[in-house]
Amino acid sequence: MRNPLAEKIVAIKPSGIRKFFDIAQEMKDAISLGVGEPDFDTPWHIRDEGIYSLEKGKTFYTSNAGLKELREEISRYTYRKQGILYEHPTREILVTVGGSEAIDIGFRAMVDPGDEVLIPQPSFVSYEPCAVMAGAKPVIINLKAENEFRLTAQELEEAITDRTKILVLPFPNNPTGAIMERKDLEAIAEVILKHDIYVMSDEIYSELSYKGKHVSIAELPGMQERTVLINGFSKAFAMTGWRLGYACGPENIIEQMTKIHQFAIMCAPTTSQYAAVEALKNGDEDVAEMRTAYNQRRRYLVHAFREMGLECFEPYGAFYIFPCIREFGMTSEEFAMRFLKEEKVAVVPGTAFGDCGEGYLRISYAASLENLQVAMDRLKGFVEKLREEKKEKA
Repeated sequence: MRNPLAEKIVAIKPSGIRKFFDIAQEMKDAISLGVGEPDFDTPWHIRDEGIYSLEKGKTFYTSNAGLKELREEISRYTYRKQGILYEHPTREILVTVGGSEAIDIGFRAMVDPGDEVLIPQPSFVSYEPCAVMAGAKPVIINLKAENEFRLTAQELEEAITDRTKILVLPFPNNPTGAIMERKDLEAIAEVILKHDIYVMSDEIYSELSYKGKHVSIAELPGMQERTVLINGFSKAFAMTGWRLGYACGPENIIEQMTKIHQFAIMCAPTTSQYAAVEALKNGDEDVAEMRTAYNQRRRYLVHAFREMGLECFEPYGAFYIFPCIREFGMTSEEFAMRFLKEEKVAVVPGTAFGDCGEGYLRISYAASLENLQVAMDRLKGFVEKLREEKKEKA
């Protein structure tokens, strides 16, 4: 029988994030610090607006690009938060089914076969497979712990060829929690302008920055017209299940992204769009409250790792921390699996986010402080046991 499957799809590995979460789900008293999902409920006033839209019978398709009211509110939001003005929101903003859809159709709208997409890693699991599915060649830039996992201008310059089309800029970063400050972005922007390439800036964690205000590369001179800014409602507003994101960018790019979205999706969920308008209008206090809680947890974990002598740089964004476990002579996968089986705590191996994540773990602090404290007690005992085993072997 003829093979019904596409070889390039078969060759793509499934996400390494869900494996440990699924095992933990079957374990009694297991704690999962694997999936990057807020432990907060969607704020009530946002849920209420979604419910009200259903009660009013607002259950029909919106325009392909999304509710006009929502796109205008997104434009006001980007200007209020970052000073980025999209003067024509109905033509420069597209509402998508989560930020992940925006990544996918962004690549498909912008690359031709053989074009190169630069992907700094460790980073979110979708960039590389989405680039491959779009026909592009992913070029990996390995970020370094000594640079706090930031992308440097030199690393970017060294990776660019005459086939380079897009740089993915994944900050604040999943899985490392790294951020890029204005001075970092200014150096990057010089290289981008010099080589005339485009940027896909995934800023889904922009509201979760703990070291001053988040800076978008689209704020910098000459960069808005060559940046597709991706954001959404899952992380900042605790709306993961509502599946709503958006892309802002040059009109000619958004037009083609909308075309793909039109044929593949039709439009994002109507109920979610009405709820999102309320989130943007009146959700600042909710975001601030959640950010304060995440920051408390972040500081607790940094202190806990230092107390147990586990090497870890201090993350200033998202809700992840990325400790190094190389001292134990185990792969990230081996460490994570043994930790799960022996201590009933699920974390994600760093290799789920690229080969350069070997020797690290991603731990999500989108979990209650109480669960984090129990998990860290278990990790402390596990680390002490491993160190004793190492001494015995020496």
